[in-house]
Amino acid sequence: MADLSAQVQEPFDLVRLSLSERVFVKLKGERSLVGVLHAYDGHMNMIMSDVEETILLVEPEEEVNGAGTVQTVKRQLEMLFVRGDSVILVSPGAR
Repeated sequence: MADLSAQVQEPFDLVRLSLSERVFVKLKGERSLVGVLHAYDGHMNMIMSDVEETILLVEPEEEVNGAGTVQTVKRQLEMLFVRGDSVILVSPGAR
């Protein structure tokens, strides 16, 4: 772990070290991605491949019983451009 901490001086260093590796990306709107990071820029726009997108659909409470429902939808995408202003968190895969 000491070797990794010596390589990471700024936040973007951790993202740079994750190029060509699987990363977890949390997005606005209850969405998350897991895929291989190919490129990124200073705005956190990203190009990813072999992506699994998970969308959490939260239905509002029903008037009858007062209970809301949560549904998870997943889809596979071969290649994806992620706009940086939707990114909340980027986590490198397990090393």
